[in-house]
Amino acid sequence: MTELVIRSLNPGEEPLFEALPDPGLVGFAAFGQSYTALAAKGDYRPEWTWVALRGDTVVARAAWFAGPDDEKPLALDWFDFTDAEAAVELLRTAPLHAEYSLLLPVGWRDDPAVTAAASARIEAAVAAGLTPLVERYRYRWTPECGLPDRPGRLEFRAEPDDAVILDVFRRVHQGSLDAHVRRTIAESGLEAAAQEQLDYLRWMPSPREWWRLAYTPGGELVGLAAPCHHYNDPVIGYLGVLPEHRGHGYAYELLAEATHLLAAGGADRIVAGTDVTNTPMAAAFARAHYPIEKQRIDLV
Repeated sequence: MTELVIRSLNPGEEPLFEALPDPGLVGFAAFGQSYTALAAKGDYRPEWTWVALRGDTVVARAAWFAGPDDEKPLALDWFDFTDAEAAVELLRTAPLHAEYSLLLPVGWRDDPAVTAAASARIEAAVAAGLTPLVERYRYRWTPECGLPDRPGRLEFRAEPDDAVILDVFRRVHQGSLDAHVRRTIAESGLEAAAQEQLDYLRWMPSPREWWRLAYTPGGELVGLAAPCHHYNDPVIGYLGVLPEHRGHGYAYELLAEATHLLAAGGADRIVAGTDVTNTPMAAAFARAHYPIEKQRIDLV
């Protein structure tokens, strides 16, 4: 068998990455996106894009996403292959470490070909040392969905002090159903989880002034809604209800407020996500008429 060569791309080698046959069942290709187009927008860099070759033939490829100012990749979100052993070796060889996010069409388990393609990638990632963490819904709201009603039970205020926001995260994260939050708390503690969430919101290039704390008419803090703008889309950056106020439908009101704020600013789409297992938040998105656009499995 021809010797396997694993290396990063050189600038201008986007066509080499695209040379691997891809039926477009899972990943970005399933949603009509190409590596070349995303790389042209700055989502990928040659040094963080790797291929495994046998001779001149690409048999596995992987690309890690990052923002324009990031010093290390944030996610592995392009990974496919025609040679599973080569794919495992590629992930073991590339000196890059980040979560693997596998994009999947809605209802992906109902199609045997899609299920097989997803399972092959998950198995290769696990063989390379990653562990499945959670499956998530990915939503995409557009004006055609209609603006969600605002019940008007809460008052929303901007909060300029990061120390206040950090304390809200400390409180909201207690008893959180979010798998990533629970993992960070288990590994590094509540303070680290709160700081991680604040850092993520600050990483996005949208105005800090968009974030809103929610209060009852009597002045009790209920939670936080953070409409944001990712590098590619307007997003619901964060929604969180304090433990003592859960069970009253407030997550929906936070979502409705964030949606109205983004729409008022001209957003023609809003992207959001939640864990499949976070049924209260999934119910809030359904009530607000956010359709599920895709699903995702995260491995860490």
